[in-house]
Amino acid sequence: MEHERSRTRAWVLHPDIKSDSARRDPIPALEEAVSLARALPDLDVVGSTIVRVDRAKAGFLFGSGKIEELKARFAADDVELVLIDGAVTPVQQRNLEKQWKVKILDRTGLILEIFSDRARTREGVLQVEMAALSYQRTRLVRAWTHLERQRGGLGFVGGPGETQIEADRRAIDDQLVRLRRQLDKVVKTRELHRKARAKVPYPIVALVGYTNAGKSTLFNRLTGADVMAKDMLFATLDPTMRRVELPDGPEVILSDTVGFISDLPTQLVAAFRATLEEVLAADLIVHVRDISHADTVSQAEDVEAILTSLGVDESRPRIELWNKIDLLPEEEREAAVARAAREEGVFAISALDGTGLPELLDAIGHLLQGVRREEELHLGFQDGRKRAWLFQQDVVQEEKQDEAGFHLSVIWTDRQKAQFNSLT
Repeated sequence: MEHERSRTRAWVLHPDIKSDSARRDPIPALEEAVSLARALPDLDVVGSTIVRVDRAKAGFLFGSGKIEELKARFAADDVELVLIDGAVTPVQQRNLEKQWKVKILDRTGLILEIFSDRARTREGVLQVEMAALSYQRTRLVRAWTHLERQRGGLGFVGGPGETQIEADRRAIDDQLVRLRRQLDKVVKTRELHRKARAKVPYPIVALVGYTNAGKSTLFNRLTGADVMAKDMLFATLDPTMRRVELPDGPEVILSDTVGFISDLPTQLVAAFRATLEEVLAADLIVHVRDISHADTVSQAEDVEAILTSLGVDESRPRIELWNKIDLLPEEEREAAVARAAREEGVFAISALDGTGLPELLDAIGHLLQGVRREEELHLGFQDGRKRAWLFQQDVVQEEKQDEAGFHLSVIWTDRQKAQFNSLT
C-alpha cells in the first residue's frame, strides 16, 4: 500500500481539435496516450478523457466551461498530474496549472520522460538530456514546487531537485555545450565501432516499426537474445545487434531499433541517431507492423514518413511483416495470411508463436543475394557522382588518391555492386 501511495495519480486528456488538419482518430489516439503514461512505472493512471474542441484557445487550450468541469473531476479523484496528448504552449501550461492546481505534461514532455527512463547507452542518455534541456529552455516561466520529487529522470514528472526551473537560459545553454562535447567523444568511439562492424562481411538487417509492434519479441525469437520485450511502448530504446545464421543462406547482423511513434519530437529523432544510423546503413529494412491494432494503417504511414525524413533510399530492399496474427479472430487471420501471400514482400507472422518465420528467413536470404564482398575500385576525377554514391552507401573502407584519380577499397553486396554499375 505504501508503494501505491508513492505513485503520482495521473489523468490523460486527448484534445480532439476539429480544426486540426492533422487530427487523428481520437479513440485509438487516447488508448496510445494511456499506454504511454503507463510506460512510466511511477504513474498511476486513474482516468482518461477525450476532450472535443472546435478550435484550440490561445491561452488555455480548452474553453472555460470544460476547464471548470475537468477541475472538479481532478479534485474529486485527487489527480496530481494531467497528461495532455498533444502540443501545449508554455502559456497554456502555466494557465492550466494555476486553474487546476496540478502539474501539466504534454506529449513531448511525456515521451522525453519515458526515453530518460529507458535509455541505457551513454549516447542515448546524453541525447535525452540535451533534448530535455532544449524543451525546458522554452518553459522557464514556470514553477514546479507543488509536488514532491518521487523519482529520478528529467524532473518533468517529479518535483524540485534535479533541474531547477529558475535556472536561466544561459545556464541551460552552457550545459548544452558541455553535453555536446561529451557526445562528440561518444560518437567518435561509436564511429570506430561501426567501421569495425562494416568490415565484417555480413549484411545488416534492421527491424523498424511503430512502437510496441513486436520488434523485440521477433528479435529475441530469431537471435535467442534477452532484449526487453514487454507489451509497453518504447520497451527498446538503444540499438541491439546480433548475428543470425539463415537456413541455407548467409549469416546476417540483425538490428533491433527504437519504436517510431506519431508526432515524435524532432529532438528525439536526433537523440537516437545511434539507432537510426543502423537503419541508414542496413542492406535490408524489415518493417514490423502490429496487424491486430485498430490504427495499423496510420501507424504504418507514420513509420514510412519517418524513414523518408531520415533519408532512407526508396530503392533499399524492404520487407513488410504483419505481426501478431495470433491476436486476430480466425476468419480475419486466414484473410490476412491469404492477402499477404498475394502481395510482394509481405509476410503474415506471429513473433510470439513462430508462425510464418521460416518463410520470412528464406525471403531474407534470397533478397540479400549472398554476403558482402571486398573489392578494389579505381575512379577517375570525373567520377564524382559514383564516388559520392559509394560514400552514401557507407561501403568505402579505405581511399587513396594519386594523379590518376581515386583508389577505393569497398565491401558491398551484389545488389549494391549492380546499382553502382548502373550509375552513369
